[in-house]
Amino acid sequence: MALDLLPTSMLHAMDLLPDPKTPVTLFTRHSLREEVKGQGLAGYDLQLTHQGRELAQAWGEYLIANSERRIQHCISSPIQRCIDTAALMIQGADDVSPINTHNIEIVEQGLLVEPGSFVLDIHKAGPYFKRQGALGFINSFVNNALPGMKHPIGGVVDVLELIYNTHPRHSHGLSLAVSHDTIIAAILAIISQRNEVTSEDWPQMMEGLFVWFEGDEFLECQLKWIWRGKLHCLDIAKFNAEQ
Repeated sequence: MALDLLPTSMLHAMDLLPDPKTPVTLFTRHSLREEVKGQGLAGYDLQLTHQGRELAQAWGEYLIANSERRIQHCISSPIQRCIDTAALMIQGADDVSPINTHNIEIVEQGLLVEPGSFVLDIHKAGPYFKRQGALGFINSFVNNALPGMKHPIGGVVDVLELIYNTHPRHSHGLSLAVSHDTIIAAILAIISQRNEVTSEDWPQMMEGLFVWFEGDEFLECQLKWIWRGKLHCLDIAKFNAEQ
């Protein structure tokens, strides 16, 4: 069964979702991709595996069948494995309820990939990524210790505002935001006010966080999210003022 490959945290999170009248966004890493070869960095050309494609479709079907929600919006990194993940999740959801699902547009967003989310100058930041690897690079970014990068809080606020602006506004709504491990790992560390990311913290493929917002203005709202079986809350105004 394809869902056997889904990180168990995601099924546990389903039990913590708010009432279906509260719109939710699933901010997720893409599904299973080809393995990295050579330099050890995940290039833009790596595609989903056959199992990854089956998993994304099965997860989309399960989400709709078990959450009483309908996909209303979808944003994605422009990288093909993310776009494919989004399309397959929508296809799976469509198998359950085609109402308003098969017409969902996947809107590509540069803020969901690097350079774009946090990198301002790839020529300054790029060498650090190659030397430190993904985990080391994200730890340096979280501690605001890299040239050519946004302030960590500013970068996170940019991504959260993007999600807020595409977040469903109607009850029983679900939005998808498909991105990459480095971006999700950094955001989780910063909104959790941690200055260290370990390998155990790293998002698995097809693992993500469910988020929703309480408030009519982004900079005055409360962010709530579910990650690995726990519910968290953040005051955006106080968070943004820490820059």
